[in-house]
Amino acid sequence: IGGLGDTYSNQIWLSITDPVLTGHPFSGEMMPIKGTWDVETNGINSSVQVPDDAIKWNSDSMRWEKVGNEISAKSKITFDLKFNQWHHGPEMNMDDIIYSVYFLSEWGSERTENDRTYDADFSPQASQILNMLKGIRIIDENTIEVYTDFWHFDSGEIASWGSVWSSMPWEIMASMEQIVIDGKSSFSRTESITKNINWLSLIIPNDANQVKMQLIYFEDTKHVPDALIQFNSQNGFQNIRYNSSQEWINENNHAVISNGPFYLDRYSPDSRMIVIKSFDYGDYVFEQGKWKEFENVEFPSINSVEFVEPYVLGSNEEVHVSTENSSEIHYFVINSEGKIILNGIEQIVNNKATINFDEKSDMIEGVNTIKIFAASDEVLKPYEYSKSFIIISENTEIPNTEIMNSVKESKVDYWYAILIIPILIVIAALTFRKSRLSANNK
Repeated sequence: IGGLGDTYSNQIWLSITDPVLTGHPFSGEMMPIKGTWDVETNGINSSVQVPDDAIKWNSDSMRWEKVGNEISAKSKITFDLKFNQWHHGPEMNMDDIIYSVYFLSEWGSERTENDRTYDADFSPQASQILNMLKGIRIIDENTIEVYTDFWHFDSGEIASWGSVWSSMPWEIMASMEQIVIDGKSSFSRTESITKNINWLSLIIPNDANQVKMQLIYFEDTKHVPDALIQFNSQNGFQNIRYNSSQEWINENNHAVISNGPFYLDRYSPDSRMIVIKSFDYGDYVFEQGKWKEFENVEFPSINSVEFVEPYVLGSNEEVHVSTENSSEIHYFVINSEGKIILNGIEQIVNNKATINFDEKSDMIEGVNTIKIFAASDEVLKPYEYSKSFIIISENTEIPNTEIMNSVKESKVDYWYAILIIPILIVIAALTFRKSRLSANNK
C-alpha cells in the first residue's frame, strides 16, 4: 500500500498491472485501458442529483448504507469495466471493486481514538478522494456509477479522479489489512518506524507466508469481509479465492498477484533479480500488439514559412506556413522591446495555414520576431519556429545597395623564402654548437 515509490520497482509494477485508465503517453489526455466511462456534469456552479439508493461506507456501523434523499454532486461518472482473470486464476469481478472502495473509505475516514485503520502515509491521501465521494451505485456485474464533488473542464480528469479499480484481488487486500490491524506489520515506512514493526511487502517470502497463514485462517473460519457480505447472499463464494491465493504463494514464494499482461514469476533477494513472464495462460483481454500505435509517433513539424521581406504595412501579403502532422498553429509577433504585439491561432487545412498581419493588428515599423508553434491533437509536444524580420511603411524607400561579388587578387612573391630559411637553420645550428662547447669547458 505504501510502497512502489521508487522508479525501478514502479516500472516493474506497471508491467504486471493494468489500470482502468491512464494518461495518453504523447497527448496527456486520459485514455481507457480496462474500462470506458461517461461523465455527466452541469458545470462547476451546478450539480447532479445522487439517487437515494446510492450507497456509501459507514465506518461506525461497518456497513454500506444508502445516502438518502436530496444529496447532490458536482459530477457523475458511469464506468463500464473490463474484467479478466487474476494471475492466480479466478476471474476479477465487482467484489474486487467494492472492496477497493471500502478500503479507501475505511482507511481515509477521520481518525478516531485508538483507530487501527489509519496509516500516517496512506490515510491523508485517501481522505482527499473520500471527502469528494458522495456515493456509488452498482448497476450490473460490469457497471458502476460514481458520484463526486470533483469538477474539471476536462471530463477525462473527472473520470480519473473518480475512478474505481483494484490492482490486487480482494482476498489479498483483506489479508494484508487484517495483518496490519493486528499490529503484526505496517502498510508504510512511517508506521513501521513509529511502531517498530515490519513494513509489509508481498514480494518478501516471509511476508508472503504471513499472508498465506492469514488466508488459511480466513478459510478455516469461513470468514467473509464486512464490505462484501451485503453483496453475496450465499456463503462459500470466498473459498475459491482463498484456495487460489494459497496455491499461488506456495508455488511462487511471493504474494504479488495482479491483472496485467505480465506476471511476477520469481524474485531472488540474494541475486537481486526479478523475473516477469507473459500472462499467456489466462483470458487476458488484449491481444499482442494492442498498443503498437505508440511505437512510431508522428510529431508536428513546420516545413517552411514564406512571406515577402521586408514586410510592407498595408500590403495584405500573407504568411504561408507549411506543416506536417499538425492540427493548428499558434503564432506570436514580438517587437524589439520584447512585447507581444500580435498573436493568434490558425487551423491547418491540407497541411497549410495562412497568417494575415494587417487584418488583425495596427503594427508599426521596426524589427520584429515571429514565433510559430505547430500543435497536434495527438502529441503534446509542439514544434517551434522563430525568425526575425523587418516591417516598413508603404512609402519607405529601400536603398539599392550594390554588393561586390568579386575580390581583387593580389600576387605575392615567395622566392625570398627559399634563401632566408636555410640561413636561419645555419644560425640556429651554430648557436647550439657554441652553447655545447661552453658547457663542456666549464
